[in-house]
Amino acid sequence: MGTLTRFWTTWKHGRKLATKGEHFRCAISHLTIEGHVEVGAHCRFRQNATLRTFGNGKIIFGNRTGCSWHTYLEAHELIRVGNYAGLAEHVVLCDTVYHFGETDGSWREVRKTTAPIIVCDNTFIGNGCYVGPGVTIGEGAVVAHHSIITRDIPPYEIWGGAPAMRIAHRTEGVPEAVLEEFRQRAALLGIQKDRYFP
Repeated sequence: MGTLTRFWTTWKHGRKLATKGEHFRCAISHLTIEGHVEVGAHCRFRQNATLRTFGNGKIIFGNRTGCSWHTYLEAHELIRVGNYAGLAEHVVLCDTVYHFGETDGSWREVRKTTAPIIVCDNTFIGNGCYVGPGVTIGEGAVVAHHSIITRDIPPYEIWGGAPAMRIAHRTEGVPEAVLEEFRQRAALLGIQKDRYFP
């Protein structure tokens, strides 16, 4: 994709947003944005992502985050994605669920539950996950691929399954040999320089 095309697609998709941070780039042809969507600085989105709100609903992204291919976010109240959070391919976040099995009448009579979804900073949600209403995913948490998340995940924990359950903690109980290997690699390689700043 050429420079002019990248500029055009970024401008085209950027004007659909309620607010956008600096260095927002969206060099893709298909991105659906409907309703109130805010994005922070350095956000990126991949092909065929859908961000949709209804009524007074809002979708808010922090800095240096975004969505991968074919993700779907639907907010009737609020979906907030923190800084440095990653949503992998085919992830679905929906803050409303309809209870179809509770009535024999019209679909208009179906009871629904709506509650905000909060994805905190430095989290990763794997490919094909579903996150339901009222869920808070704590800072630094990791969710395994193809999981169904219906309850809160504490910070720095790894969860997976359908429904998702706790697998491990990211920092507690790590063997000393693994920590030493990490320290050696960090001392040898350091931390990569941020490519967007001098």
